[in-house]
Order: sequence, then structure tokens, then C-alpha cells
Amino acid sequence: MDLLEHEVSRIIEMAWEDRTPFEAINTLYGLNETQVVNLMRKEMKPSSFKMWRKRMAGRETKHLKLRNPEISRGYCKTQYKHR
Repeated sequence: MDLLEHEVSRIIEMAWEDRTPFEAINTLYGLNETQVVNLMRKEMKPSSFKMWRKRMAGRETKHLKLRNPEISRGYCKTQYKHR
């Protein structure tokens, strides 16, 4: 999939956000979790990627199915700007 520079930037931003699930990235950009991980590995410095992976490991808020139902399922309005 060919992504524009601003799309790659937004995907990285969304992936770093604690409350943005991978499913939101998939809905907006068509990338599944594995593809997001590969994009992050390609676009980030190795140390930054390792830090991100460590943060994401086991983080319930990154998957809708694991999320506490009290956490809003709404998406930030800026997530729809780049479509």
C-alpha cells in the first residue's frame, strides 16, 4: 500500500497514542496490526521502535476487544481529516 507522507505521520501518531486502538488505524488506513508494526519498524529509529513495542506490549487500550467498556469508543475528529 502506498501511503502519503502525511498519512504515515498520522499513523505513527495514532500508534503512539495510548487510547487509539489498532482497529481505528485499520478503519482509516486499511493497515492491520502487523502492518502497523512493520511501518513503525521501518520509519522509526531502532531505539524508538523498541521503546514503542515495550509500551504496547499487553496494553489493553490498543485493542477494542480487550478495552474496558468505560473507555470511550469515539475517535478524535482529527483522525478523519486525512481521508
